Amino acid sequence: MTTNTRAHIIVIGNEKGGTGKSTIAMHLAVKLIQEGFKVAVIDLDGRQGSLSKYISNRENFCHTHNINLKIPSHFRFSLCEDPQKISQQHEEIDSLIDNLCFEYDAIIIDTPGNKNYLFNIAHRHADTLITPITDSLIDLNAIADIDFSNNKIKAPGHYAEFVWDIKKLLASQGKPYLNWIVCGNKISSLRSKNKNFVFEQLEKISKLYGFRFCEGLKDRVIYRELFLEGLTVLDLQQDFLKRRMSLSHLAAKIEIKNLAEFICP
Repeated sequence: MTTNTRAHIIVIGNEKGGTGKSTIAMHLAVKLIQEGFKVAVIDLDGRQGSLSKYISNRENFCHTHNINLKIPSHFRFSLCEDPQKISQQHEEIDSLIDNLCFEYDAIIIDTPGNKNYLFNIAHRHADTLITPITDSLIDLNAIADIDFSNNKIKAPGHYAEFVWDIKKLLASQGKPYLNWIVCGNKISSLRSKNKNFVFEQLEKISKLYGFRFCEGLKDRVIYRELFLEGLTVLDLQQDFLKRRMSLSHLAAKIEIKNLAEFICP
């Protein structure tokens, strides 16, 4: 379903590793493809390459079993070790994104878990920014510095400050307001005082810092198992896979559907 409009660029970013950015990127890509959209993904965390590995696993699975699953177009970049070639790589990525914008409906960019020039490049292209966060006070601290003794917000966290600077930069370039979404990921299925506290704080902070918050995905073994085959929970409805949908599969599928509809109404 390509259109004459420019592709929507979705950046998956958080100034912290281990929040499950690649899982969300892959599931969102497959969801959009199944809806009829033409999707490209760019892995800017090329050194770790979790998203690239996910796609490679998917390609190998399709080849081994002689089946045809939807696979997004894929591009990968790693940090340049030669400082003199950084500006050249920067131009290469900018040029690639500009060209892809006229060939695809959506571009999904997976970012490194720490701030570097690739991290910065991705955020400067974002139309929608998705920030996965676990139910951890450490993750919460990246969004806001909270005085836990009296439950008051002292200041924006380092990542929230970075996003504010990006919003100002995009506004100065005449671009639309950045659609920032913070979503829970790898969330414990157990009710806990800590999880409730984190979610309550994120709901409160969302109005202050200008993002939408949704609970997102629970920490399910199924997501890790499917990674090994390059599959998503959205693929399991395919008859030729001959997979029986367990309650965990069905619950995960509902989570993905709800998250995708929250991100892309």
